[in-house]
Amino acid sequence: MKIFRTVENLSKSIGDFIPEFALNLAARLSVFMIFWLSAQTKLGGESLWGQKWMFWNVAENTFMLFEYEYALPLIPANIAAYMATLAEFWLAIFVLLGLFTRTSALMLIIITLVIQIFVYPGSWAQHLLWLVPLVYLLKEGGGQLSLDRKIT
Repeated sequence: MKIFRTVENLSKSIGDFIPEFALNLAARLSVFMIFWLSAQTKLGGESLWGQKWMFWNVAENTFMLFEYEYALPLIPANIAAYMATLAEFWLAIFVLLGLFTRTSALMLIIITLVIQIFVYPGSWAQHLLWLVPLVYLLKEGGGQLSLDRKIT
């Protein structure tokens, strides 16, 4: 039993060494990458530095995906395609900057739950990995290195 207590104490000491801002920044970066890359797959047009910035230019194949594969109830496919693309694009940027962090995290949680329930109901493992940093950001906010902290 003593060895387990020693290992536990050592693990706690290492964990205590990690600053809170680093955890927050890691959560924001992971959420940004998930939703930014998803938005990039939905956009058409030219790219700058390997990224597509014309958030209004939703690719034609995105509309087809929303019509035939995603097929959300209650929302027409073309409107859902625009809503998802704009949300993923802007909310990812807001989370990265730590701007409106809690609100952005809540909206991304809702998007993730919609995807889980209506689009890919068998993908719980992946969506739980998205939800963990999102719930952390909802609870903790943008942290020390955020625009939220600078403007409040």
